[in-house]
Amino acid sequence: MDADSIFAAIFSFDNYGELLALVQNSIWAGAVLGLLGGLMGTFVMKRDLAFAVHGISELSFAGAAFALLIGADIVFGSLIGSVAAALLLGLMGVRARDKNSIIGVIMPFGLGLGILFLSLYQGRAANKFGLLTGQIVSVDTVQLQVLAGAAVAVIAALVLIWRPLNFASVDPELAEARGVPVRTLAIVFMVLLGVSVALSIQVVGALLVLALLITPAAAALRVTSSPVPLVLLSVIFAVTATVGGILLALGGRIPISPYVTTLSFLIYVVCRVIGGARAKKGINGRLVHSR
Repeated sequence: MDADSIFAAIFSFDNYGELLALVQNSIWAGAVLGLLGGLMGTFVMKRDLAFAVHGISELSFAGAAFALLIGADIVFGSLIGSVAAALLLGLMGVRARDKNSIIGVIMPFGLGLGILFLSLYQGRAANKFGLLTGQIVSVDTVQLQVLAGAAVAVIAALVLIWRPLNFASVDPELAEARGVPVRTLAIVFMVLLGVSVALSIQVVGALLVLALLITPAAAALRVTSSPVPLVLLSVIFAVTATVGGILLALGGRIPISPYVTTLSFLIYVVCRVIGGARAKKGINGRLVHSR
């Protein structure tokens, strides 16, 4: 395959306008997931749960694959797997070491189950591949409504626990001493995280969900530590990567996930460069000159 063929497979905008009209639901779904991922990602980074997202996504993938095998709703199966993994981590993983060991056990188990179920599935190969890498035209009107409703519910629950959760994420010992239900908040947040992972899988796939729930927030943390700008930038980065990835994928013949992950990575690189440049400056943003 020569360079021209590779480029044509990645970027080909023939009949782009006609194709764009077919993916309106996917674009809206990407925007909703970007909003959800940006909000959840800030707490994922604050609570050092990046590895947990990967573990949850593996069981979410197993649940979705099982649902595909038996002809059930894929999103529902994904939700069952995600919430089960999230509850397990929330209830058992008290210390960081415990969490990591449990996640290390869950990940290969979930991935193995998912591969088993996909191997038994006799339907279209595209359905199998889509669970891992996402699908650009898989969101119909009913799915979009369900996705939006679930995302609104998760965001509403997150807003309700925002202040105590933020306190418990920054300083759990002090929060517990002040009477904040740290353990209960941790379990509730893990359930919300599990739902968010399950919702994200239908667009970017199980293996690349980190691009929505981790990278945008990690990029935002490179340029600011203020709470409000951090959340806003995280959401903007996540929406940009998701919607931008969908628009780019529409003009190519490869899955959506490489576009989303590449955009997300480029945003992180730019923010890291900006953060490095700002680190050479004083507190007020001026350069510190050595004498």
